[in-house]
Amino acid sequence: MESHDEQIHFVKRVVLPSGKTIEVVYFRESDQPLPELEHQAPVHPPAEAHQDLQVCLECSSELVYPVRWEESGPENWNVLLHCPNCDLYREGIFAQDTVECFDEELDRGADALARDYKRLMRANMADEIERFVGALKSDAILPEDF
Repeated sequence: MESHDEQIHFVKRVVLPSGKTIEVVYFRESDQPLPELEHQAPVHPPAEAHQDLQVCLECSSELVYPVRWEESGPENWNVLLHCPNCDLYREGIFAQDTVECFDEELDRGADALARDYKRLMRANMADEIERFVGALKSDAILPEDF
């Protein structure tokens, strides 16, 4: 039987902006030397000051949304933001607290959109029902309509 080289794994916990925690597992062969970079402490860029990420720096629109976000160090996030109002894209490094506030604002916005959508659906359905009832009362609907 063939012997396989033993693999060493490293586990890193990552807290996502939504609050969920995931574990990322890294593997490497045990007989491989550690690269030079693994011996040094990683250098991570500092986070920008706390700000409302949903507000555009250019036009002050409150419709900014994330295009991409990824971990940037143990406590920071690299986030690419887009403003649909002035079409500005900007990227920055933000602290976990700033990103969590942004995530909560995105959740509030999604909830508001869902409420408005449901209200619009109900209004449309009520309008269709009224028109259908009116057509029934005036004998405007015939068997051949079905």
